[in-house]
Amino acid sequence: MAMVTETAEILTIAGKVFYGQNQARNLVTRSLATGRLAHAYLFRGPEGVGKQLFAKGLAAAVNCKESKGLNSCGVCPACIKFAADSHPDFVLVAPDKGVIKIGQIRELIKTLSFAPYEARMRVVLIEDVHTMRREAANSLLKTLEEPPENNLLILTADSAGNILQTIISRCQTIPFYALTIQETTEILQQQSREMDPGTATLLARLGEGSPGKALLFHRRNLVDICRQLITLLTDQDADGDKGVGRILQMAEAMAALKEDLPHLLGLVRLWIRDCLLGDFGFGIDQGFGTARKDWNKEQYFAKLQAVDRAEKELGRNCNRTLVCEVLLFQLNS
Repeated sequence: MAMVTETAEILTIAGKVFYGQNQARNLVTRSLATGRLAHAYLFRGPEGVGKQLFAKGLAAAVNCKESKGLNSCGVCPACIKFAADSHPDFVLVAPDKGVIKIGQIRELIKTLSFAPYEARMRVVLIEDVHTMRREAANSLLKTLEEPPENNLLILTADSAGNILQTIISRCQTIPFYALTIQETTEILQQQSREMDPGTATLLARLGEGSPGKALLFHRRNLVDICRQLITLLTDQDADGDKGVGRILQMAEAMAALKEDLPHLLGLVRLWIRDCLLGDFGFGIDQGFGTARKDWNKEQYFAKLQAVDRAEKELGRNCNRTLVCEVLLFQLNS
């Protein structure tokens, strides 16, 4: 396993080495040192780059009597409970079926009306706040502006997510960024000890700086499924009824991925993009194999647009199988 990168002081959160995000570390460490934590933070950045883990680390640090900056002791009763996600004063609000609803926010506000059970500071983590419905967001505004004493609110959001400006204005925004391939590779090998270095490096590249996405690709076998799809698309002998049958079977397998289907489409987009870059002479190789030799640059761009349309249709809850069938016929043409 590669050595830990020396880009910053080693930070361990819940027994895991936390990589990268030096700007976030520096901003929060300075606030801890001066005793001037904001009442509400917005951790904003790409999916799967450590926002939730960092929030849990901050929760432990502000409640650990032996903490040094963001490094909590890890052995006191509070640290043990935070690491096990069992501390009564760590409140998690996560999307319910993809959406944070007003009922969840009302329940949170009720909880905040009581003092913390045992911690110096109750920490509330609201994940993926960009999924919050407008009425839920409006219900949260007063609490964000003036939270009850001894409560710290941390919101996380995808960098591309749409968030009400009134939410943003009431929080101190801490930016998070994609990690390097080396950092992502190290995290993958830390999380999955049996993973060989070659697989970890490939997944790190495909994850585009997001260890969370890369681990999802690995655990859900999405890379192998994508390779099967690409094999189908690059087999120019697969025509006629046999080819149509294979396309319909693949569309059915793709639709069965359900919530993971957008991630598979992201991998398909990467393959098309890399084929296009290779056609321009960049020599890109993500490890997916050969490109379609008979596609020209205009066709590559058309394929990318087809993937974009499929993602939008999935976002409108169109029939997954039908979306996949139409996409595959467009990609195979």
